[in-house]
Amino acid sequence: MVRAMQMPTSRTVPGLLDELAARHPEHEFVVDGERRFSYAAFRDEVRRIARGLHALGVGRGDKVAILMGNQAEWLVVDFAIQRLGAIMVSINTWATRRELEYMLAHADAKVLVAVERYLKADFPAMLREIGRANLPRLEYIVCLGADGQDDMLSYEALRSLAEQADEAAVEAMQAAVGPADVACILYTSGSTSTPKGVQIQHYALIENMWWIGERQHLSAADRLWLGVSLFWGFACENALFAVMTHGGTVVLQGHFEPGEALRLIEAERCSVIYAMPNMVRALAEHPDRAKRDLSSLRTGATIGTPEQIDLIAGLGAREICNVYGLTETYGNCAVTDAHLPLSQRRRFAGTALPGVEIVIADPESHAPLPTGEVGEIKVKGYVTCGYYKDADKNAAAFDAEGYFLTGDLGYLDAEGRLYFRGRRKEMVKTGGINVAPIEVEEVLMSHPAVEQAFVVGLPDAQRDEILGAVIVPRPGVRADEAALLAFCREQLAGYKVPRRFAIVAAEALPLTSTGKVQKLRLPEIFTAAGETSAA
Repeated sequence: MVRAMQMPTSRTVPGLLDELAARHPEHEFVVDGERRFSYAAFRDEVRRIARGLHALGVGRGDKVAILMGNQAEWLVVDFAIQRLGAIMVSINTWATRRELEYMLAHADAKVLVAVERYLKADFPAMLREIGRANLPRLEYIVCLGADGQDDMLSYEALRSLAEQADEAAVEAMQAAVGPADVACILYTSGSTSTPKGVQIQHYALIENMWWIGERQHLSAADRLWLGVSLFWGFACENALFAVMTHGGTVVLQGHFEPGEALRLIEAERCSVIYAMPNMVRALAEHPDRAKRDLSSLRTGATIGTPEQIDLIAGLGAREICNVYGLTETYGNCAVTDAHLPLSQRRRFAGTALPGVEIVIADPESHAPLPTGEVGEIKVKGYVTCGYYKDADKNAAAFDAEGYFLTGDLGYLDAEGRLYFRGRRKEMVKTGGINVAPIEVEEVLMSHPAVEQAFVVGLPDAQRDEILGAVIVPRPGVRADEAALLAFCREQLAGYKVPRRFAIVAAEALPLTSTGKVQKLRLPEIFTAAGETSAA
C-alpha cells in the first residue's frame, strides 16, 4: 500500500474539502447505505446546501445546529455551514427536551437542521413542546422528512433555495474564513449541571487530526466504519478528519447495532474502526461475529484497558491505537503508533502528538511533577480556545501558563509515554490515603474470572471512604468473592483492597448516551442483593 504522506496545505475546513476534491475528485468519500459520494460530488452538494443556508440569511459567525443520526446530510450540512464562515453546533440525538432547549438557547442557534425521527425520538414534537418563544434567536427549522409542516422547512426546500443565492457571494464568504476562526461548538457533559460548549478552530481540526492519522498510518486506501454518533467529538472531529486529511473513505452507520455493523465492515471492507469499549464487546459477542469476514480491519482508535484493547485486536484490528484525549484537546492529544507491538499499545495511552505538550502536575499547585509520579494531566498546544459564553469555566480550565487542566490523573515514563490513571474526582481517600481506582481495577481484571471491574469510593464512618468493586464476570465463569478478596490481598497494599464487592451482569451497568459507564452511579449497585463486605 502506498501512503499519501503530504499534509494538506489548507487550514480551513472548506479549503480542505476543495483541496481533496481537486486532488482526487472521483475517489469515494462518503458511503451512506446505497448512496455514495465521491469527493467532487460531495463538494458539489455542500456548495448547493451552503447557497440554500445563505438564502436563509446565514452568514459569518452565525450558529447553525445539527440534530440527526449518522447520515450523509449531517456531513453535508456541517461542511456547508463552515463554508459560509458560520459555526456548526452539534446536538446530541439522545438529548431530553430540557437539554435540547438549553443547548439551542445557549448556542444562540439561528437555524436548526434536524431529522424528523431518530429511533424513538420525535424531534418536531419536542421542539413544539419547547415553543419558539423560548428560542427567540431560532429563525428557521429545516427538517428532513417533515414535508408540509407549516412551522418547518423541508430539506428539499432548503436545496431549492440554493437557486436564489449568488455562488460568487458564497465563494467570497468562504475566502473570508480564517484558520483561527471557530469551526464548530461541540457540547460535552461533565461534572457540571449543564453541558459545556467546546469551541473548535479550523486549523487545529486539520493539523491535529492529520497527526492522529499518521499514528494510525492511514492512506487514501483506508475505509472507516463509523458507528460512533457524529454529534460526539470522537466522531466528527477525530475520526472524520483523521481519515479525510489522508483522503480516505467514511462508511456511515445510521446508529450503532452490532449485527449491522459486522455486515457493513465486511461488505465495505472497512480497515479503520473507532469504537468505545461497550461497542467492541457487543461486536465480539454478537452471534454473527463468527459468520463475518473482518479481515479488512487493520487500525483505528479506542479507549480502554489492556483487556479491551485485546478484544478489539481480536476482531481483526491488530494495529489498533490506544489513545488519550478529550473533546477539548481535539479528540486525542496522545496516541500510540499503530506499528508498535500490541504488548506495548495495550499498556499505555501513547505519546504526545506533534504540536502538543503534556505535563503531569500537582493537582493543587499545578507545579510539574517528576517522571513516574501520578498527578493531573495538563495539555498545551491543540486545545480548545475556550468554552462558549462561559468565562468562569474558562478561568477554571486553564492555569497561569495557558495549560488546559484535564481533571484526569496519569503519569509519564522516561520515554514520554502517558499512562492514564482515572479522573481526579474519582480518586478515593480512605483512612487519609489517596487511592487511584484504576490501579485496583487493573489488578482485578488480571484475575481469570473477571471481565470488567470498576472501583468506586463508598462512605464509611471510620475511614471516610472505603473501596467498593463492581465486578462483571467472564461469560460462563463464576466470580467467587472470597477468591477475589484473597487475590487483591496478595497483589495490593492493605488500604487498596476493596472492602465491598458487587458481582453483576454487564447489562446492569449504568451507561451514558455514548456508552461510557457512569461511575457516579455505581455506588447505587451496592444497595442490591449481590453486595458483600470484607473485613
